[in-house]
Amino acid sequence: MTFPDITPDLKAAMPELRGRLTANQRLSELTWFRVGGPAQVLFTPADEDDLAYFLSRLPTELPVTVVGVGSNLIVRDGGLPGVVIRLAPRGFGEASAQGEIVSAGAAALDKRVAETAAAANLGGLEFFFGIPGTIGGALRMNAGANGAETKDVLCEASGVGRDGKKYVFTNSEMKFVYRNSGVDASIIFTSARFRGKPATPEAIRVRMNEVQAHREAAQPIREKTGGSTFKNPPGNSAWKLIDAAGCRGLRVGGAQVSEMHCNFLINTGEATASDIETLGETVRERVKENSGIELHWEIKRIGISV
Repeated sequence: MTFPDITPDLKAAMPELRGRLTANQRLSELTWFRVGGPAQVLFTPADEDDLAYFLSRLPTELPVTVVGVGSNLIVRDGGLPGVVIRLAPRGFGEASAQGEIVSAGAAALDKRVAETAAAANLGGLEFFFGIPGTIGGALRMNAGANGAETKDVLCEASGVGRDGKKYVFTNSEMKFVYRNSGVDASIIFTSARFRGKPATPEAIRVRMNEVQAHREAAQPIREKTGGSTFKNPPGNSAWKLIDAAGCRGLRVGGAQVSEMHCNFLINTGEATASDIETLGETVRERVKENSGIELHWEIKRIGISV
């Protein structure tokens, strides 16, 4: 499907806009699952000021959705009406260290932030090396791996509101919980500052190698996947519950529960977003029947079902 092209109207209302507006951009090209319909408008801002200008002039009735590298995301087959904002590495992808502080743009890969900290002999951020996303997503979801979370190292985060105003949030103001932040969903994070701890290069490298080895041995990282599908219930592991419910290798259309790691869904080649989401819901039903435990999605699902 396609949406009406509203980019001429937006450009007319924003004569000083420097970022790129694209009508009916296929979002399947921007997600790790490689599924999903188009964005009515995809906006790639030039920098934080450009983003603020855009939001301040955007009609309030138009919905806004933010995507990163699409690693933990299902875009439904009907696509997304309104505006999808994607922060690009140019303008939002820098990462640097000064003293014990690592600064990063929201489009910086988590892995790059870990590498920047390591180059400055700062430990504590090695867990980012194993998270296949961007800092913006890490802030929104309190991303974590290997026993550490974003909340453990964040000093402050900056963002822009739907009204175009800029905000700064301390760690406590982020209201972090397991795999989520309590900051208003309309805030678009643009950058963050993290605190590391001085450590030897050898100790940091050992830890990063452990993180990478764990991913390669236990996760289907070379498949079309979206990372961990469901949150771990308190005191339990999602993959163990899925395995116990007999879902390892389960298929719906072109979607399959990974044989390597049951908490990963994969696109075997020709899956639709509906296949993947239906498979996930089937897994949830079988786990509930088998164990009485209800799994909750960790992967974000957005857009219109068809």
